[in-house]
Amino acid sequence: MTPAERRRPAARAFPFALSASALALSLALPALAQTAAPQRVEITGSAIKRIDGETALPVQVITREEIDKTGVTTAAELISRLSATAANLTDGGSVAYGGFRDQMGFNGANLRGLGVSSTLVLLNGRRMANFASPGDAAGVDLNAIPAAAIERVEVLLDGASSLYGSDAIGGVINFITRKDFNGLELRAQVGNTTEGGGGNKRSVTLAGGLGDLGRDGYNLMAVADLQKTSKLNALNRRFISDLQIPQRLPDLLSSATFPGNLVLSSSQRDTLASDGWKPNGVDLISTKRANPSAATGCNPPANLYLPEGIGGVDGCTFDYMRDIELYPESTKSSVFGRGVLDLGGGHQGFAEVSLARARTLYSGTPNRIDADIDVGKIPFLAFSSLNALAADDEDRIITVRTRLVDAGLRTSELVSTTQRVLAGTNGVLAGWDYEWAVNHSTSKVSDRDYQGYLNEQTIRDGFADGTLNPFGTQTAAGLAMFEAAQIRGEVRRATGAMTSLDVKASRGLMKLDGGDLAVAVGSEFRREKQDYHQSQALADDLILGETSQGPGADFGRSRKVAAVFGEVSAPITRQLELTGAMRYEKYQVSGGALSPKLGMKFVPMSELLLRASVGKGFRAPSMTDLYRPVTEGSSATLVDPLCMQLDPDATPTDCSDIWTTLNYSNPKLKPEKSRQFSLGGVFEPRRGLSVSVDYWNIQKSDLISTLGVDVILGNLAKYGSLVHRDSDQVIEAIDLIKQNRGKQKISGIDLGVAVTRIKSPIGELGVSLNGTLTLQSKSQTGDGDPYVSNLGRFINDGVVQRWRHTLAVDWSQGAFSASLSNNYLSGYQDQAIVGKPDRRVSEYSLWNLSGAWEFNNALTLRAGVRNLFDTAPPFSQQAYFFISGYDPSYTDPRGRFVYLSAQYKFK
Repeated sequence: MTPAERRRPAARAFPFALSASALALSLALPALAQTAAPQRVEITGSAIKRIDGETALPVQVITREEIDKTGVTTAAELISRLSATAANLTDGGSVAYGGFRDQMGFNGANLRGLGVSSTLVLLNGRRMANFASPGDAAGVDLNAIPAAAIERVEVLLDGASSLYGSDAIGGVINFITRKDFNGLELRAQVGNTTEGGGGNKRSVTLAGGLGDLGRDGYNLMAVADLQKTSKLNALNRRFISDLQIPQRLPDLLSSATFPGNLVLSSSQRDTLASDGWKPNGVDLISTKRANPSAATGCNPPANLYLPEGIGGVDGCTFDYMRDIELYPESTKSSVFGRGVLDLGGGHQGFAEVSLARARTLYSGTPNRIDADIDVGKIPFLAFSSLNALAADDEDRIITVRTRLVDAGLRTSELVSTTQRVLAGTNGVLAGWDYEWAVNHSTSKVSDRDYQGYLNEQTIRDGFADGTLNPFGTQTAAGLAMFEAAQIRGEVRRATGAMTSLDVKASRGLMKLDGGDLAVAVGSEFRREKQDYHQSQALADDLILGETSQGPGADFGRSRKVAAVFGEVSAPITRQLELTGAMRYEKYQVSGGALSPKLGMKFVPMSELLLRASVGKGFRAPSMTDLYRPVTEGSSATLVDPLCMQLDPDATPTDCSDIWTTLNYSNPKLKPEKSRQFSLGGVFEPRRGLSVSVDYWNIQKSDLISTLGVDVILGNLAKYGSLVHRDSDQVIEAIDLIKQNRGKQKISGIDLGVAVTRIKSPIGELGVSLNGTLTLQSKSQTGDGDPYVSNLGRFINDGVVQRWRHTLAVDWSQGAFSASLSNNYLSGYQDQAIVGKPDRRVSEYSLWNLSGAWEFNNALTLRAGVRNLFDTAPPFSQQAYFFISGYDPSYTDPRGRFVYLSAQYKFK
């Protein structure tokens, strides 16, 4: 094997279409005696077992040792460090979305920035149930991965629909657990943020195994893990005040304040102006939003007088970024067990059980309400002519937009549980390496109101009768009413289930000049199910702070999926290997898709390996895409251009709001399709030094998407029919309809450099670099529309950074070792906001340091610092996330994090 081939390969799927009948025939043959042979293994992206692991393209492999060096304890933290990912779903991002809580708690991987739904996540090479809550993203919740049991992670950076079917357009992340473990191992870790105030973590892991498969004929192992993270509030982070959000982004804050803002009609404003009222103490009232405390500063620090803010020159603006949760409190636990039994005759039986539970408390701002109050109950308007109007005059009713501070922060408890049970056998039958398994996996999500969600009618009645005060301190009766109005308990429940049977077999057919001509065939049958239920209180729209989806929002759907695939590997010569594959997969209702792939590996010299592949992929619409009833949501804070057009004196702040959206599924959706190719090579001039470069190119068509609200408002000439307005041309709602529309193109270069076993007087050194240079990332908003690029530019819901890398320098000397690493993301053009100048967001570069001492064969101690230089998230004016001032999708607000861990192995 050449030095280039010695490099751990990364897998690609290169199946060749073979009939299902061939598989059935081969498995029906009687078992034959087998002679001893070198052990063959299967790697991610190929169903052919090989003596070594080389295929046409390498996977990126992350070992347990590398994971330990980083100090990360969850799969989501680990995936966030991959240079090939962008805009992953994280705990921090979940806090940031605001509005209707679609898929809160979902941690999802996003390879290439193609979307969570185009990244396939596997556990030991097989699927798990997708996160149950309905929403735009369909994928495995990384909280379901038993991270403590992981032996290594194989990341396939190429489409693999030809082997795995739907969702593998962007690539495959395969978490591989320990499989033959003996003894007992205890690991504990404690970590604190150096700035304090929260974001701390505690974790403990216990792993045990007994039996040696070769000696005893069986092995049983189990890993249990428990970790707790404390919440982090913006009050405890200096960088929040350093961002100067009120001064830079006054229009992205809130007009729901305490004391409350009056929201006036034109006639009410004109009456107050004729009465000579000067709410800001200087100028006669001129706007429709006014606050009596504007003259005295609006009750800072949370409520501010910002003439340029969304409260305007006569009102107040609430700086919710001064007191909001940046990172949630969570408790995550998992148990993973695996057993293997030698059945004799070259056959093994195996079973796996995986259980995971994540409980997360997400806290937002205090609830808000637009309360209708008679002018006679507003003391500071006793002077006004409004107070002299007839009792039934509609101008007596003043709308007060206020923040219910005394009811507490809106806090929801999200509990997600995942179960997976798998059993099967493998071995050699009639010369075929075979394996089959039955796999049943479920995801359950319970979304519960924990604090700050209130009976809306009770609160409205309290303001109307004067029990509640929107302008000052509450009485004992007011506080009692807030407590009595609290609604606690489950408001949403979702369950997803997947049951599958898969069968596959591979063997060599004949000798070629370069080795065995090998084939693999297989099939899979799968049933997927999704159920969603909301509480009666939510269905009846009784809960203040919750968006009701209406009485018909409950749904339950299921579908069947069937697939066959084949793969062939032909080593034509010792230098040239060709591979091919094809999979046909049929989804009930959505139809079928054929996914072919071809690959080539060429070794012109011992130091150089060249590789290439070309293929097609697809993504079937999720059941949420197809069947979910109409749901109501909310947009980011965006400007209505028509408002600006109708009132030449209006400012962007006057015309900005969080607009109501109506989200529609579509049972007529077709699968997305992809075409992709890649080419590259590995150069290994000497042992211990290798450089890999791979160009990749992906094009998706028939995208399953909704138009972004910013796209709709930015082109009202084309999409104005989707915007519903009242008689005053104020937006009431915007339709977001799932459709197959447009194309997406993305391409780039992956770079890998590894230098190992560098001997020096101070010890052995190693350097590694994995980087991704994205050359193109653009998509159409609709068929025939111009392409819009999010490469190095925040568009709609995020950005794909042009360059991302992970760099590591390792050192070891006897019992001691250390690692210095850098995670880097390049800067980019900030989101374009009407009325604001264009600007760039700075790069984001984090340095991490860890060291270990192997005290003896049993005990290893480790200490480390993540974000060594306490780098803060860079300022951004993005308006997509509820959190303002920075982009929470890729940054970490916790700051410098110091951890200590100990591992003890009982022999």
